[in-house]
Amino acid sequence: MARPPLPIGTHGQIRLYRLGQRRWRARTKFRDHDGVVREVERTGTSRAAAEQRLKLALRDRGRTALAGEISGDTKVAALGSLWLAEIDRAVAQGKRSPTTAHQYRYRFDRHVKAGLGQLRVRELTVSRLDQLVADVHDRYGTAAAKTTRTVLSGMVGLAVRHDALDRNPVRDVGRIESETSSAKSLTLDQARELRGKIAASEKAIEWDVVELTDFMLATGLRIGEACAVTWDALDLDAGTVEVRGTVVRVPGTGLVLKWRTKSRSGFRTLELPTWAVTMLKARRAHATANEWGVVFTAPMGGLRDPSNTQADLRVVFAAAGYSWVTSHVYRKTVATLMDAAGLSARAAADQLGHAKVSMTQDNYFGRKVAKTGAAAVLEAITATPKKPHKDGGKGGA
Repeated sequence: MARPPLPIGTHGQIRLYRLGQRRWRARTKFRDHDGVVREVERTGTSRAAAEQRLKLALRDRGRTALAGEISGDTKVAALGSLWLAEIDRAVAQGKRSPTTAHQYRYRFDRHVKAGLGQLRVRELTVSRLDQLVADVHDRYGTAAAKTTRTVLSGMVGLAVRHDALDRNPVRDVGRIESETSSAKSLTLDQARELRGKIAASEKAIEWDVVELTDFMLATGLRIGEACAVTWDALDLDAGTVEVRGTVVRVPGTGLVLKWRTKSRSGFRTLELPTWAVTMLKARRAHATANEWGVVFTAPMGGLRDPSNTQADLRVVFAAAGYSWVTSHVYRKTVATLMDAAGLSARAAADQLGHAKVSMTQDNYFGRKVAKTGAAAVLEAITATPKKPHKDGGKGGA
């Protein structure tokens, strides 16, 4: 009866041969991932050293698949290129945003490739990864460090899927604490005051951001989402708007309308306050047609660039005495006002297009509210307890 073949990725008995006074050879047969059994050997200055070197080689060989796949000997720079190619495919399939792909490639080229690119995959340790993320945080800030960690996690996750590593060490990299402790939003009086100042601002009128900021305050939309709203997405008789996509800048292409929101929860239909409906009806009456059918174009026509608009808004907000405000503060204001009105966190998450309610609660609700309702509950602590009846509190018939 024929001897059964070695299972793929395993080896036979290790044989040891003395070659000289301080030289040994360790040899065995290994069945590679293509099914072929090959001789593998290593030498060392002692019997134990040769055997240990062979075992290490067999371990890494067991992780090596067919030609072109990822192994423990693959350089980190090559691993990153393969992972970014996967991201590019996801962008082409509409599963990822071009902006996200651009950010990942930028952080990889600037930090990961420069810092770890010449290492082998098997040399990626928690300490090395942690040091890189910490250095990026110290030099470039929290946002850059978080994106860098995401890139590393994706790359190393790809190596794990190819059996080049047993686990993803990025999971043990230290947490990146946010520099901001809580959401800051406008109060109702501040929102009213800021609206009035923007409406009276010559710059805001020239840059056509008066009605855009009103719309963001009326909906809580991201600035890219607001710039992508089309007239056919509005039902001004019903007082609703469909959020269908966002405006992004694609390197080498320019501004495009991406008919895919940041997450699945981003596709939503929102009710509009009556003052916003009135504003939109007036805007529609004198709007100039454009090839995309968007409501808010750039001042000179064309799609409005969210990044350039952010820069314009910084100038407008600062002139109004609200230099701390950004377009994101408008989103937080909508969420906080909903919370103060007693609406649920789920409702606020649906309004903002968040997949997770915890995201809304942790990052978008205003915090440190003095009237939490705890005072009324805690009054009972010093209340004089009622004396029990002499009969032990039992009522008679």
